Amino acid sequence: MSLAAALVGAIPARSSDTIVLKNGRRIVALSAAIEGDKVRYETAAGSLTLPKSIVDHIEKGSGIAADAGGSSAGGLTITPPAMESTANKSEIERNTVHDGGIDRSYIAKLESDARFGGRAANDEAALAHHLAAQFEVSHGDMEHALEDERAGLIYAPEQPVLLMNMAYLHLRRSEYKQSLDYLERARRVAPENPDVAKLSGWAYYGLNKLDEAVREWKSALALRADPEVQAALEKAERDRREEASYKENESPHFTLRYSGSSEPALARDVLRTLEGHFSAVESELNYTPPEPIGVILYTQQAFEDITNAPAWVGALNDGRIRVPVQGLSAVTPELARVLKHELTHSFVRQKSAGRAPTWLQEGLAQWMEGKRSGAVAEALLQNYDSKQSQSLSQLESTWMHLPSDAAGYAYGWSLASVEYIVQSGGMTDIERILDRIAAGESTEAALRSVLHDDYADLMEATAQYLRKTYR
Repeated sequence: MSLAAALVGAIPARSSDTIVLKNGRRIVALSAAIEGDKVRYETAAGSLTLPKSIVDHIEKGSGIAADAGGSSAGGLTITPPAMESTANKSEIERNTVHDGGIDRSYIAKLESDARFGGRAANDEAALAHHLAAQFEVSHGDMEHALEDERAGLIYAPEQPVLLMNMAYLHLRRSEYKQSLDYLERARRVAPENPDVAKLSGWAYYGLNKLDEAVREWKSALALRADPEVQAALEKAERDRREEASYKENESPHFTLRYSGSSEPALARDVLRTLEGHFSAVESELNYTPPEPIGVILYTQQAFEDITNAPAWVGALNDGRIRVPVQGLSAVTPELARVLKHELTHSFVRQKSAGRAPTWLQEGLAQWMEGKRSGAVAEALLQNYDSKQSQSLSQLESTWMHLPSDAAGYAYGWSLASVEYIVQSGGMTDIERILDRIAAGESTEAALRSVLHDDYADLMEATAQYLRKTYR
């Protein structure tokens, strides 16, 4: 039996039904059935219904359904602003970063010179800290990069590039309000710099302020052509057009927009459910996201149009949680699980500074929503014992290119790995792994530090756990 077949109904990749509408449109669902004058179908977002009058027929077992998990619906790209070359930049760069590390004694010498020197000496000390920060960003060390960039501003407090790079680092950490503080300072000294407007657009987009984001990105394009900004502007304008008639609601940790066809009671129920999930995930991961999280409730068609996602995708998280809820009047258990899954992605992405690998993201999101490995353990063990399994290192990047059987394996093994870590060392081990990843360690290095295991050790330990617990 193939692994995909063994995992049917237990993990995201599985057989499903296809509803064929009279207008030719096809909806792939986990299951579908006629109930009186309605067709009820199950998706990862819960139980939905359609009028039977618009349905031509149902094709049983004809599709492949999958959970979109934390995949992006078209994630925005951010690149930091570059500093212009100066006469001594190359020399300072050679002396600041060499032999695979940062020369702190050289930076200390420049700081000493700056105490007794003039503007030029201060600029050199600031440049050295900026170059050190760039090196740390390239190695994923966001905490020390912030420290160096902040130290550079002590010596050159009105240097636009330093201010914009501080803003960029806060953007990477989803700290949008702090980012805007630095961008306002940069705008005062460099009002015509297109990077100020570019980064401001991203900050406003992260705060779910689409009008302000569109305004900033249009200003940036008026100053300089930029394909990143053009793509971001088009995405924001699509969102704004779709959400123009949407109603809004909010709670302490969420800003929610929903289609006018959705019931206000459903929107309130979603917020109540998310707030409950927020407290649970916050407690488990010992982390609080710094800004409210955006949530959009769509009709099925609007969800497909705005995300360009297949009809079988239950939800997406590209910085905002996007969920189709057509046909629902209250939060079902299935929708509650989807909301917790997607919310976990928001926590993990921010806690790890966007560096958590896909297997850890998806494994933890499944664990948080309540899934366990019992139904898939035997198939995973057969795959592992026959040496057909992929390494976790091969599951670090996106899974969107994987065929259905490989995707089924990826979701199953990711859940099993996280389940083993939690059951053997508690959620504290997960928290420590994410913190080390955020600080710049590779995932495997973080595993060695916390679990004293590399990827091969973790897979073997997970297999032993599955044998002991489920076989």
